[in-house]
Parts: sequence; C-alpha cells; structure tokens
Amino acid sequence: MRMSNLLHFTEHHHYVVYREFGLSELDQKMLTHVYQPMVGAFAIGLYQLFYQHIASNQTGFSGMDVQRKLFLLLGMELSEQGRNKFIEESSKLEAVGLLQTSRIMLPDAEDYIFEYELQPPLSPKEFFDTQHLTLLLRDKVGKYSVLALREQFSTKEPVVFTGSELHRENISIPFYEIFRLNTHVVDYELEQALQEVAPHRGSRTLEQAAEADAPVLNYSDIIMRFPKYSYNRPYVEKLRYDREGMGIINYIVRKFELTPQETCRLLDEDGVFNTDGKILLDELQHRAHLHFRQNKRRDEWREREQVRIEKTQQATADTEPEYAVQMEYYLEVPKQFGGQCDVHQYNMMLRNTPYTKLLEKFFPGTVPDFILDIFAKLDLNYKLTDEVINVLIHYLMTMLAGDNNQRLNRNFIESIVSNMLLKQVKSYEDAVQYIRSQHTGELAQAGGEGAKASPQAPRGRRGTGSRYGKQQKPAIPIVQPSQGAGGTVSQEELERARELAKRLDANRRSSR
Repeated sequence: MRMSNLLHFTEHHHYVVYREFGLSELDQKMLTHVYQPMVGAFAIGLYQLFYQHIASNQTGFSGMDVQRKLFLLLGMELSEQGRNKFIEESSKLEAVGLLQTSRIMLPDAEDYIFEYELQPPLSPKEFFDTQHLTLLLRDKVGKYSVLALREQFSTKEPVVFTGSELHRENISIPFYEIFRLNTHVVDYELEQALQEVAPHRGSRTLEQAAEADAPVLNYSDIIMRFPKYSYNRPYVEKLRYDREGMGIINYIVRKFELTPQETCRLLDEDGVFNTDGKILLDELQHRAHLHFRQNKRRDEWREREQVRIEKTQQATADTEPEYAVQMEYYLEVPKQFGGQCDVHQYNMMLRNTPYTKLLEKFFPGTVPDFILDIFAKLDLNYKLTDEVINVLIHYLMTMLAGDNNQRLNRNFIESIVSNMLLKQVKSYEDAVQYIRSQHTGELAQAGGEGAKASPQAPRGRRGTGSRYGKQQKPAIPIVQPSQGAGGTVSQEELERARELAKRLDANRRSSR
C-alpha cells in the first residue's frame, strides 16, 4: 500500500471488502503451509478477517464500515504506530498477490474510501511454477522444506504410468455434440437482468470500461516528475487538493494523448497558470494541441521513413538480374580505376550500378552537392536511365582527365545531355555509340585545325591600318621551287646548252 501521508489513512476512513471466490480446503492449506511462512501469521490473520466479511456461500461486496473496527479486531492501537503496522501487513499480502487495495473518491461527500479486493491463493502447481515466490519460500524455510511441501500437495502417479512413454488420446465429447442452443432468438431481457443483479464492478458498459481503461494521471504522477526548482512548482503543489484542476489536466491528457512527461513539460511553461494558481484551460489546451500536431507530423515522417526503408530492403532482397555488355560496346577503364578492376568488371559496373554509387567511386571522399544536384535533375526531370547517366559520367571524367583546361559545370553537362535527348539516346548501347561519335568528331576537328595552322599555308598578318582589322593588300602567293630543280645535268645537255649560247651570241652580234 503506497501511502505518503498517514493522515490520508486513518481509522476514521471507511472501507469495503470485495471477493469473487471461495476458499477450499486446499486453499486453506496453501495459506497456512505456504503463504504464512512468507508473510507471517499476522498478515494471514488479516486475510482471513477480510474473507469473513462476506458469507462463505456468497461473493461480492461487504457492508461499508469504519476502519476503527479493523484496528480493534486486530488488537492494534488507534495511533500512528497502529496505522504503520496495518500498512506494513497489508503490503505483504499485496506483494504475494493475495490483496489489492484501491482508494475510491466519493464525489458527493468529498472524501474517499478504501476497497480491499481479495485474490485467491495460487494452486500448488501455479505457485511452485512461479520462480520469485518459490525463491522467497526457500529463503524463509530452506530448500528441503520446499521440496517436502511440494510433495505434500500432490499424490504420486500410478506405477503403470512410469518408465515408458504413453500415448494419450483425448476422447472427451465437446459441448456442441451433446447440446443444441437456440441462437436465433436473443433474450435481451435476460441479459439486462443479469447485468442488473450482478455486482457493480461487473456491470460496466463498454463505454464505461473504455473510459476506465483510459490513462488517468494522479497528483503523485505529476509531482514526482515535476522539476523541484521550477517557477510553477507552488502552483502544481496546490493541485493536491484541487479536484477541478486535476480534472482539467486529465481531460487534456485524454484528448491529446499526452504522457506524464509531456504533461509536466507543458505545466512547466509560462502562462499556463494565472496569478491565483488556477490552470488556464484555453492556453493549456492550445499548447497541448500544438504538441499533438507536432507529434503527429513526427509520427507521419517516421512512418514514411519506415516504408521507405522497407521498400529499400525489399528491393535489395529482390535484386534484378545483371545485364551483360557485349564486347563491341566495351569502354576503356579510366586512370582512376587502374589496378582496381578489369575492362569486363568496369563495363558491368557501368551497366548495372546506380549513378550515385558510380559517383562515389570517382569521388572517394564526399560527392560535391552541385554534382549530385546536376545528375539528380537528369534522373528525375530528364528521365535518363542509370546506365545512360553512367556512360555520360564516364565520358565527362575521361574528357576532364585528357583536357586540363576543361571545367565541369552545369551548362556544359546540360548541353551534352540536350544533344543526347535530341538524338534519342535511351540505352547503354546508344550512349556508347554517341560518345564514340563525339570522340571521333573531336579528333577530326583537331586534325583540321592543325592543317590550317601548318607552315605550308601561312596566314597573312592582320593589318594594323584598317579600321576593321582587314589586310590592306592582298597576300600574293610565292612560287615555290619544284622538286626537279635541284637535279644533276648530263655532259651532252651541257654541250648543247653551250652551242645554243654561242649561236645566240653570234646572232646578236650580226644584228648590230
């Protein structure tokens, strides 16, 4: 029995006893031989006194009486010492499961009474199968006494049952093979009459049972969790005798499904009490509603994350088969993966790995956020498949490795992707062919620019005197010597040339 203040438990308070069973001779033997060594003779005497408040051939409630009667019948003093003794002995019965004590508030009399509900003792089998009770009995009487008590409550089985495994067949006849009930006619008058004549504890409706099962906070549940040095501590301490305030708190607790910790956190905030220490219902309800909405959003987010995790786990469990890559579509392994994988492994990774995993391979540390944003846009907005994005990543990384002046930016990547979308690149093979054609075009363009820049076709100097930067005079081509000009002359050709020269010289002289 939890009782923090002895003034709340006196001989002037009323009490009532309730039980729904009767004690047999076996139960009486369990009380005297098993329970009495654990809790003592005084506690068993208190249990027997409670049991005798109701006739042995009846169950239900006893008459209401003052606890002074209990104290006098037990020979205890009507003082603080007697109350302490009664609480101690009843607590022993509660600890071993023979008694349940409740305090019931009376709304009309603004007082409360104590209800002592008796529980039947356990059967020998149930008791000795309960470990903590058996250990307590062992500590009280010893191991061998426990074994002796166990043998006293059971008889030995026949000899024919020992030494062999027996096949046991249940040949009992069930109820509905013998009796037939008329279930088509429901007797509501009989059910209502049975509920009316039953004890009040068993006549609760479903609504009353649900309301009784709802969480109810007591003053002790709040004060034991409330901060000791809080500014609102004096106001919370006044709730001990403020039934209206506790009713408001329990109303809000049930309405917004608050836990005791959350309730204490709300009561600790500023503005929930007025200057007189009364609870402001509207303010407390508003803050509880905000807390309820926040918990609801958190639960929804947690549920979404749980579904996402389950889907991810399911996708991981049901992995799709890997697609093979034909050798004609193999791509070379970049320098970053040199020595880590061969050509086959690298192309299988490009074909079957998500682009996020491939980016982690190229960026060993952390993938930059703008890179992730760019490729996420390609995945979500442009609807490119992972294998196409992987080929694009390969193309970009090899291009960056070969050209130090090239930079990876959004416009550059989107220009390539727009061209791929225009050419309907949707598969791994199409993407490989696209980057190969791009690479071939770049090589051809580089070769053409080199031919133009060769010394065989020099460019004219840009004119400085022209306004528009044009040349003032056209570039006159220079005749280059032929390849045969530097050959050797034979002796006959030399003689003929000399004769021709002499003839020409003679003609010139004769003309003079």
